[in-house]
Amino acid sequence: MAILLAVRFLAELGMLGALAWGGWSAPANAGMSVVLAVALPLLAALAWGRWVAPKAGHRLPDPGRLGIEVTLFAAAFVAVARAEPQPEGAMFGVAVWLAFLLSMPARRVRL
Repeated sequence: MAILLAVRFLAELGMLGALAWGGWSAPANAGMSVVLAVALPLLAALAWGRWVAPKAGHRLPDPGRLGIEVTLFAAAFVAVARAEPQPEGAMFGVAVWLAFLLSMPARRVRL
């Protein structure tokens, strides 16, 4: 289970990185790109910490929690795919999704 928890943590970090990458590469001026690169992962981390994290004060029961997880990972995939329409960007998005899917058994663990 420890390996799955590590994969899950890496998937979460990848999601935040993809959101930052997508915000940075947004078709906007430089100031707005910086704001989006900071705001998108920050909002995702706040939502994750409030409703999804194992020690969240308001942890949602399933299927609501799964809905938030899928929404955040889908947003990260879309952000990185739009930011970098090259094979590398798509592969990063797919890798984050695969890590998320592989770590699904670990999502029931309460620490």
